[in-house]
Amino acid sequence: MTTHTEPWPAGTPCWVDLMASDLGRTQDFYRDVLGWDFSESQPEYGGYCNALLGDRPVAGLSPTMEGMEDAPHVWTVYLATEDIAAHAARAAGAGATPVYEPMQVEPFGWMGMWADPTGAAFGLWQAGEHTGFTAFGEPGAVVWCDLMTADPARARQFYAAVFGYDYQDIGDEGMPYALFTVPGGQRPAGGFGGPDPESPDAPPAWSVVFQVSDVDAAAQRVREAGGSIHREPFDFEFGRMTVAAGPDREVFVLMTPAEDM
Repeated sequence: MTTHTEPWPAGTPCWVDLMASDLGRTQDFYRDVLGWDFSESQPEYGGYCNALLGDRPVAGLSPTMEGMEDAPHVWTVYLATEDIAAHAARAAGAGATPVYEPMQVEPFGWMGMWADPTGAAFGLWQAGEHTGFTAFGEPGAVVWCDLMTADPARARQFYAAVFGYDYQDIGDEGMPYALFTVPGGQRPAGGFGGPDPESPDAPPAWSVVFQVSDVDAAAQRVREAGGSIHREPFDFEFGRMTVAAGPDREVFVLMTPAEDM
């Protein structure tokens, strides 16, 4: 069990959330698939609630905002910052386009959202009382986040300029992929890759990977709960994984890491 209660280092994926067309249905789905409980939906914050493992936040859910009914439902990945104004300025200087300018969510922190130069949306989160996910790298929690884009070189340049990422290439010519580490980090914080040979026309996007103890059993739970499997479970160097979609067709990955990770 991994519990992290302090603010995450700048540039580290620290939170994920999703807007749902039917909040109750989506809660039921992830409760069945990942074993989540939920905090009370808060009307003063647009109906937002935290998904919980025990009492530890792992993700956020909210009803779809008014005026965004036709927007695609996607998991949003937030990168940590200790100074959202400074990182927003760096992002703009490096070619990002603002989606939502920074705003305070009292007393929890500050948030904003941008599109990077490849077109992938990402959020920034400056912690207040809410430091991001406190459970990480265990069944039911986020274990990995990465960016898949047709222009990974441009993405690498952008995020290095904003956050000072270092990279370690582990892919090949057919599937470029690099791990990134934040300044002072002791382990990779995520990855950049693409384009995916099986989805060459997929739009650039950050994606979230949730850990499970048994990928095949989790894939079956997805189907039984009303979701779908986009890619059947398969083995790779770092474990076993499957690509799934939830009630609003939001895509996510389920993974059982290799025992030696």
